[in-house]
Amino acid sequence: MKVVYPICCGVDVHKTFLVGTIISTTDGVQPYYQKKRFSTYNSDLYRFADWLNTNCCLDVCMESTGKYWVPVFNILEERNIHVTIANPKWVKAVKGNKDDTKDSKWIGDLFRLGLVPSSFIPSKDIRILREFTRYRSKLVSMKSSEKNRFQNAFTVCNVALDSVVSDMFGKSATAITDYLISEDTFDPDRCVSLLQRSLKKKADSVLESIEGYSISDEQKFRMRIIRSHLDYIESLISQVDSVIDTMVAKYEPLISLLCTIPGVDRNSAITIISELGDDMSQFGSSKRLCCWAGLTPGNNESAGKKKSVRITRAGVYLKPALVQVAHAAVKATDNSYYRLKYEQISKRRGKKRAIIAIARMILTAVFQMMSTAEVWNPSDLFKVDMPVSLKEKQLSKAVLHATKFLESQGLTVS
Repeated sequence: MKVVYPICCGVDVHKTFLVGTIISTTDGVQPYYQKKRFSTYNSDLYRFADWLNTNCCLDVCMESTGKYWVPVFNILEERNIHVTIANPKWVKAVKGNKDDTKDSKWIGDLFRLGLVPSSFIPSKDIRILREFTRYRSKLVSMKSSEKNRFQNAFTVCNVALDSVVSDMFGKSATAITDYLISEDTFDPDRCVSLLQRSLKKKADSVLESIEGYSISDEQKFRMRIIRSHLDYIESLISQVDSVIDTMVAKYEPLISLLCTIPGVDRNSAITIISELGDDMSQFGSSKRLCCWAGLTPGNNESAGKKKSVRITRAGVYLKPALVQVAHAAVKATDNSYYRLKYEQISKRRGKKRAIIAIARMILTAVFQMMSTAEVWNPSDLFKVDMPVSLKEKQLSKAVLHATKFLESQGLTVS
């Protein structure tokens, strides 16, 4: 095999220490190895960077172990050392023949021959933005959990209000739940006075869902705790949103461009940018990007038999966001492009595979738009809102191709 990196370093990273092996290839075939161990404190990491520079080693490969690689990456990035973060499946050592020293040597040997593909690591400002968007998604999940917990607390107390109202956290429902957990007695007239708008027509159903309830003081105390925690989470989300808005000010044109895609709102566009960055040249093609995001069917065939083609577990944060966008896109009323595609695919492959296919189409559109700065406008023969002149042009082209095909088969077309 051809030596891609004459001088490189393989690093095995742990929580408290790392082991580095510099591999130098001279005129001979046999490389020269230098091994050294460092702690993961900043002072020792700077010594590690000095050791690499002393040996003229500017290419480093290490395994992405949890978050332990990040401090090492930060220090080496400051020193302009090219760092390749490898997926563990590409550098996994053979069982029964591994230790810390051998692991670093094994990683270095694979990297030296160019056998380790690099994982995508965005720039520092995108990485910081990603931390905020991922934390926001966790806060939203916590908010949903607290809402379910609050609603279940009333269910176990024989309050079936959620069967009458469409939203347990609307104005009327919130006023009623606050009244139930703050007062010791129940006044039907007071409860009816809290209803607003269309819910006033359901006053009898609301009273029927509440009558006979039994909430102890301890249960009311727990409900108040859940409610205060929910309000606290909402305040945190608003604080995170304000910081994110400041950070994405320079990406506003790109956000506006992505929002032209059906189903993509501002939060979804920010999530996409935080996960992908703004430079699509790092992925090379839309196919590679979709594979990286975990939206490409698997390729598993043996002895002429195709086995499981399920998608991978990659894209832990990007994939759910794109699936959410896809669900909104197939329900969009202003543009039916993705809805028609979804209906065609779901008939053959089912709804779950169809929604993944729509998410992949959207990600392909994102790649093209971010590469060329073009507004979303797919050209499709069956698109409903296509101009008449363009429809006629594509129809004549299709007729011409069909005529040529029939004539090639020996048939005469009048």
